Amino acid sequence: MKLSEFKNSLTSLEKISFRTPTGGFIPSHFHITEIGSVVKNFIDCGGTIRKESFVGFQLWKTDDDPDHRLSPEKLLTIIKLSEEKLNILDEEIEVEYQSETIGKYGVEFNGFEFVLTNKNTACLAEDNCGIPVIKKKVSLVDLQNNSCCDPKTGCC
Repeated sequence: MKLSEFKNSLTSLEKISFRTPTGGFIPSHFHITEIGSVVKNFIDCGGTIRKESFVGFQLWKTDDDPDHRLSPEKLLTIIKLSEEKLNILDEEIEVEYQSETIGKYGVEFNGFEFVLTNKNTACLAEDNCGIPVIKKKVSLVDLQNNSCCDPKTGCC
């Protein structure tokens, strides 16, 4: 979800809630401890130099402040200030939230609440990293049965 989509979604809400990828909810007394522009410069295992950028949100909960509630209007104000002071662009959002370690998530909106989505690691240079490509094994008998044309038609 891009920052502009997140802001548009906030305007339709009376309260903010985040659902975790497992279906639970982040407690309603969460804080957003940071909003920032994150730029990552790196080299992949194939030697290609890459650059990624995104908007980072960090969600935090503490049991020391159970009455805290962040309103959609207040969050919009914080986002607008971040855009002005940090020149944040309209990029995808990555959310950090504490699980066993700091988890990194994508975010979507289902019309009622924000839903954190799992992110996965992947090889960015599959053609260059040395992992052999596994070819799909096909039985010749099955291939003939699943042919897209009949040999009698002259198309093959």
